[in-house]
Order: sequence, then C-alpha cells, then structure tokens
Amino acid sequence: MKKIGAAFAQTLRAVAGDRYAMIVMVGAVVLYSFFYPAAYRHQVAGNLPVLVVDEDHSASSRELLRRIDALRAVRIAGQPRTLAQARAELEAGHAEGIVLIPANLERDILRGGAGQLVLLGNGAYLGRASWVLGGVADALTAFARESAVRQAAFMGAPQAAPIALVQRPLFNTREGYGSAIVPGVAELIVHQTLLMGIGVLLGTRRKALGRRLHFDLPTLAGMALGFGVVGLCGLLYYAGFTSWVQDYPRGGNLPGQLLGGALFIAATVAFGLFVGSFFATRERAFQYVIATSIPMFFLSGLSWPAHAWPPLLVELARLLPTTSGMNLMVRLNQMDAGLAEVSRELGALALLTVLYGALALWRYRAMPAIRQGAHW
Repeated sequence: MKKIGAAFAQTLRAVAGDRYAMIVMVGAVVLYSFFYPAAYRHQVAGNLPVLVVDEDHSASSRELLRRIDALRAVRIAGQPRTLAQARAELEAGHAEGIVLIPANLERDILRGGAGQLVLLGNGAYLGRASWVLGGVADALTAFARESAVRQAAFMGAPQAAPIALVQRPLFNTREGYGSAIVPGVAELIVHQTLLMGIGVLLGTRRKALGRRLHFDLPTLAGMALGFGVVGLCGLLYYAGFTSWVQDYPRGGNLPGQLLGGALFIAATVAFGLFVGSFFATRERAFQYVIATSIPMFFLSGLSWPAHAWPPLLVELARLLPTTSGMNLMVRLNQMDAGLAEVSRELGALALLTVLYGALALWRYRAMPAIRQGAHW
C-alpha cells in the first residue's frame, strides 16, 4: 500500500509540475466548458428568412401570412411575384425557405375542398431547413384546423372543438441543439484531455530516459489512481457545474453518475496507459487525439444510430471506452436512468477496464528496461 500511495502522490506531482500536462488535463477542461457551448448558446435557430409567393391575394392568404410572420423561427423576408424569382433568391442565399400559396386557395376552402400549399427548403443547410419547414408547418396546421371549423359551420355540420396536439419533450426540454450534443461531447472532452495528459507524461519520461518504461503492479496501480482522480474531477465538473451554468438538463441519478463515472474514468485511464505505452515522444499524444476525436464521437452513437452502421464498425465501437461511457453518462445525468437501465454500459466499461488494464500491465512489465518505481 505504501508503494501505491507513493506512486499516487508522485503522479499528482508530475501532473502539477508539467506545464503541458496541467494545461491539457485541467486548463483545457475548464476552457472547453465555456468555449464549446458558446456556439450553441442560442440553442434553437430563430428569425430565419423565408420568401412567400402569394398567388391568391385573398383574406385567407393574408391571414396565413400574419401567422407565418408571427413565428419565432422565421420571418418573411420578401414576397416575390413568381416562384422562379423566389427560387433564384433562395439559391443566392437570401432565404432559407419558400412558401407558395397557389391561386384559388380561399375558394377551394369555402367550397369544402382541400386547399393546396407548397413548402420548399434549402437542402444545403439541413438544420436550418428543418427549423423553417417545421415552424411554417405548425402555422399551416393551425390555419388548416381553423379553416376546417369554418367549413363545418358554413355547411351546417356540428362544430366540435378540434383536437389540439401539445408536444412536450421529455428530456431535452428546450429542444435545443446544445442540450442534445454538448452533454455527450463533454464526456469525450474529458476522455481525450485525460488521454493527452497521460500520453504527454509517459512520452516525456520515455524520451528523457531514451529507453522503454517499466512499472511494477503497485506503481502502475498508484499511477492509475492518480490519473483517475484528475479525470473524475473533470467529469463531475462537466456533469454538475457546467450543466448548471449552461442550463442543460442535469441532476439525474447522482449515485449512478458516481458509479458510472468512476467506471468510465477507470476504463479511460487503463486505455490511456496502454495506448501511451506506444508513444515515444509527448507530441504523439496530440497527434493521436487530433486523429481520433471526431471518429470517436460518431462511433458513440449519439449522432447516428448504431443499428445503421456496418457490423464491423459496431464491433470496433465496443472496444472504445467513449462508446459506452458517453451514452452512460448522458442517460444517468440528463435522462435520470436507473442502474438496471444502464447495466449493459456498466458491464462493458468494467470489461474494458480489465482488458486494457491487463494489456497495460503486460506492456510495462514485458518491456526490457530499468525499473522506474514511482518516479517520473
């Protein structure tokens, strides 16, 4: 135990004494907690320009225009005379969508027929087009519902109150892009910064010695414990303070977060020690993170469902701590999942900790070199 404690203390001193390790393991975590969410501070798109081509020029079309212009998501930027003119402006980037109101819309409604409307979005920016089409569609739905009631009254049919559909998001209550993406990316930031710090320290030591490193089991355990404390503090900082400051969904299963977070960091440390054993210089750690950050995010399954992947990628993703760790922490913190609901991720992280821990032990004990003990 004394040897483990000495290695633990030496590791924390090494982190504090190495400027680059301190920057990536502590400074980068704090910096990214404010820098990365800043791009999504507005959460949802708003005031996007749309063009309206009104070929009807009736009271109904003017009422529809008022409804569209009252939406938060869009604003009417112009009313071209023809669809060709509107399309030219859309292709020039002056608008994000087009609403076409054909002629005889009001006549068709009053006669009891179905009015026709056309919505067009700019496919070059799918996110903006989605908000434009969705927002305008809500206004058209409300307009159509009221028109149906007027039709029923004109035809003498009973006027039953229309059914109003109220949609309420269960977890992402603000329906924002930041609330959906940033909590998952936060775990990736902690993983990658911890990995860089481990790689920087190991690469620096190996370059200074000019030979491969060798650590016995107690020393390696103390090092892992030291790195784990640093990583867990960063993870809880994002799950608690950052989520509170940025007003993201939070405060779910706290005991589960402590258990799941500890397993995620343990798997990350074991993975980092194993991968870091291949770094001959400290620069290799930065190169590795630059090359793997985006693939790791997509392989987590947060932005693209895993069942749509090729089977080979599914198997590869299971070998990465981020795949289970990011899903685990999002479900525990943002969705208040119970431990039984995340048992699969917990089991996967435990297995990865054992797997990469054994590989790291094999790498450092199998290398022919001088024993380093607890010293960096």
